[in-house]
Parts: sequence; structure tokens; C-alpha cells
Amino acid sequence: MKNFLEYFHRQVQLWGKDTQVLLQGKKIAIIGCGGLGSSLAIALGSSGIKEVHLVDFDEVSIHNIHRQIAFKTKDEGKFKAKVVSELLESRCPFVKTVAHVESFEEFAKKDIEVDLILDATDNLIVRASIDEYARDKKTPWIYGSVEAFNGQVCFFQKSSFKAFKIRKKTPAGIAAPIVMHIASLQANLALRYLAGLRVKKDLLYYLYFNDEGELVTQKFKMPI
Repeated sequence: MKNFLEYFHRQVQLWGKDTQVLLQGKKIAIIGCGGLGSSLAIALGSSGIKEVHLVDFDEVSIHNIHRQIAFKTKDEGKFKAKVVSELLESRCPFVKTVAHVESFEEFAKKDIEVDLILDATDNLIVRASIDEYARDKKTPWIYGSVEAFNGQVCFFQKSSFKAFKIRKKTPAGIAAPIVMHIASLQANLALRYLAGLRVKKDLLYYLYFNDEGELVTQKFKMPI
């Protein structure tokens, strides 16, 4: 227990030993191990969550690395989920990771119980599948998306992703800092929820930088 409390000393200062121990009973699934998924995994995998399931069938490509902070150039060609899994367990001795090198549809068939699902995909159709699965399992999930200098985040519990127009879309270019910014918002929502702190749910946060480089945040109540 001493090493445990030493490792999480600054978090224990924040919310006490009991809350930190509470996190050791939580399980999450991160769908996608790219830009958002890399940052999410590092933030949450080092926070004391007991079990992290990492779902991604893709391999690391050289054009990924500038915005996907879990990877180095020597990781090119390796499965993202496995690289992230090894990284998390090397950083934190108190987390168990499971790499699922497969699609979300294949993962869903395993019927693994988790406390929270985090979307780190770049595909609206997959997000619709996550929403349907989460609603069926009565498990909340956190949506996150990035494009150019813009991003969106929402903690879905009662509302439905069907409010979005679901279609195939090729993403535009992406700036690395906005990826990490959106992931940090998702991670903070996740950590607060898992630690039993208050979280605003079914509220879409839309963030963008205007022409003067000012960060603007808009909020939209999602229909239930």
C-alpha cells in the first residue's frame, strides 16, 4: 500500500485515499488508439484505474506519429493497441491493460463489462455503433472528435448520438495540440465520473480557435 500511495501521492492530496482506492475497482474501454486514444490512454492509464481495454486493429504509420504521442518512429508497422498497452504497463505498475487488435464490432461480441467507454475513433459510423452498444449495456460513454483546429466532447448517458447526421466522411487535416486538448477534456470527464465527482452529462462542448487564435467554447444540450 505504501508504494501505491507514493505513486499516486498528488492525486491522493486532491481527493483522498478512499477515492484513489475506489479507482482501483474501475474498468474502462478506449475505442481507438490513435491521436485521441494515445493521449487518453496515457492520462487514464496512469491515474489508478484498474483495467484498461484498448481496441484498435490499425498499425502505426509514419504520418500518425506527429499527433499520436504514444508512438515513436521505431513503432512503425506495429499494432497500435499493443504498443499502447506495453507503454501503459511500463508507466504504471497498478494498471492491467488488454490489447484487442480488432474492430469495435468484434470487441462488442466479447460482452466485456466496463464502467465507461471512451470514443477515440475518427469514424461517425463506428460512433453510432458505440452509442447503440452503450445504450444496450446501460453504460455511459464519452464522445470526442477533432478536425483542423476544432473539437467536440460529450458525456453521453441519456441522450443519443442519433442527433448527429451519420455519414461517411474523410477527415480534414488535424493540428496536434487540438487532439491533446480534446483528449484532456475527455480524460477529465472520465476521471471525475469514475472517482464519483459531479459531471455534466448529455451536454455537447464545441471548441474552436477563431481567426485571432482565441479559444471559444460553445455548449449545446443534447436531445433525450
